[in-house]
Amino acid sequence: QVQLVESGGGLVQPGGSLRLSCEVSEPGLDYYAIGWFRQAPGKEREALSCISKFNTEPLYADSVKGRFTTSRDAVKKMVYLQMNSLKPEDSAVYYCAAEAGQCYSGSFDETNYDLWGQGTRVTVSS
Repeated sequence: QVQLVESGGGLVQPGGSLRLSCEVSEPGLDYYAIGWFRQAPGKEREALSCISKFNTEPLYADSVKGRFTTSRDAVKKMVYLQMNSLKPEDSAVYYCAAEAGQCYSGSFDETNYDLWGQGTRVTVSS
């Protein structure tokens, strides 16, 4: 079974940047789309992005478009989330998740994802 492990979370000042990593075990990146989600305390889980080998470009939620970028490295078996211009409201636990196939409009629905990482916490504060 495909496993996902996030890393890279931590404390960052407002306006700063952080890159999260999601290690995807074999054969994950060949068959699965990888989504990034976040969940802040007391809030519902929010979809951020989706990337797969079957899509020409990643998909992004409007809330992070232009600030967050996701990318994949098939050789290293990694998916990344580069986060720039961070705000306090970006503080949350960030998760990567896998769904079979390609990214599509339903990729912003967490119920379509079969596998999840354990999460990594991001705190944006001065």
